[in-house]
Amino acid sequence: MPNRVIGLIGIDTLENIEYPMTRQELEKMISPLEKNFRTESRRFIGEMISPGNDPQLRDWILADISAAPSAVALSAMNEMMTQYVTTEAAGVFENIRIPVITVNGDLWPIDYEANRRHMFSYDAIVLKKADHFLMMNRPEEFNRALEKAIHRLSGKSAR
Repeated sequence: MPNRVIGLIGIDTLENIEYPMTRQELEKMISPLEKNFRTESRRFIGEMISPGNDPQLRDWILADISAAPSAVALSAMNEMMTQYVTTEAAGVFENIRIPVITVNGDLWPIDYEANRRHMFSYDAIVLKKADHFLMMNRPEEFNRALEKAIHRLSGKSAR
């Protein structure tokens, strides 16, 4: 919808659109989740939550994720990560001719150069000491960053 969409905003994503992953690495990542989704999803996601966050929020996130239907969660994860194995993830952006901005925590480094090789325009707003669930554990700061991203795309100055 090039005449209607002025840009894309990703939330804690696209750290490296060229992220190198082999099929074997993906299988090693998913295998424990296939064997015991409830326990392993808590471990896997637990690594994406900063230890200093609200323990009640942490518990809620882990309980919610581990209660998801494993077939649905694993299918989505496999589909998304397979795009890195095949390099399709980068190719998705080759024909998208609008700017991309992400609002990310600094849990993982951003490879701006890799992203810019495939995207018409890429930038990120990074919240320091924020994790994957920045929108839940830092809502006010996240909302300000999201508003800033929207204003950048719309050409308006942020308040």
